[in-house]
Amino acid sequence: MKVTLLHFTPLNVCSHAIRTCWQSFDKSDDGGEKDVALIDRVGNKFKHASTLEHLHYNFYIQGISRALLQELARHRMASLSVKSTRYTLKELKESEAIDYEKYLVFTGNEAVDNASKNALDALQKLLQSGISNDIAKYALPESYKSELTWSINARSLQNFLSLRTNKAALWEIRDLAYIVFKALPKEHQFLFEDSLYKEKEE
Repeated sequence: MKVTLLHFTPLNVCSHAIRTCWQSFDKSDDGGEKDVALIDRVGNKFKHASTLEHLHYNFYIQGISRALLQELARHRMASLSVKSTRYTLKELKESEAIDYEKYLVFTGNEAVDNASKNALDALQKLLQSGISNDIAKYALPESYKSELTWSINARSLQNFLSLRTNKAALWEIRDLAYIVFKALPKEHQFLFEDSLYKEKEE
């Protein structure tokens, strides 16, 4: 799994949005400590989180399973542009020997991982028999690797991280959530630290 941060909104756009409400532009320090403190106070502590929707992050996510892709699709306040199986199954069809690591996300459970390999073998045979990609793709295993460009605003990302770093989340999306957090600009991470799952003290 690999996550690349492609683009992000500067923090001063968020502080400007907040200051628009009170017309307090004269108190701004152009994205400095005062503006960062304002974002933390209004967006995080006072929970006026709609102001955080002005911050957007664009990620390129590679090497995740289709099972994880389904989980991502449940986060509706985000945009996904996903690698098309319709146009990219050609590489599997033309492979002489299948490199399973290239195509599959493994769980560590031998029985499940072997079943994924068998499904991929069967899919290749379907493709090589002349069945179209659109029909053959119904035989894709959930472990088949995909990639996407994913765009999300800060408020929705807080929600994503609070749900998906929880120990009850699917292991793969939990891994993704922590990697996404680490990919964020250091100066933005204060917005999301309280959203990360923390073990309850006894």
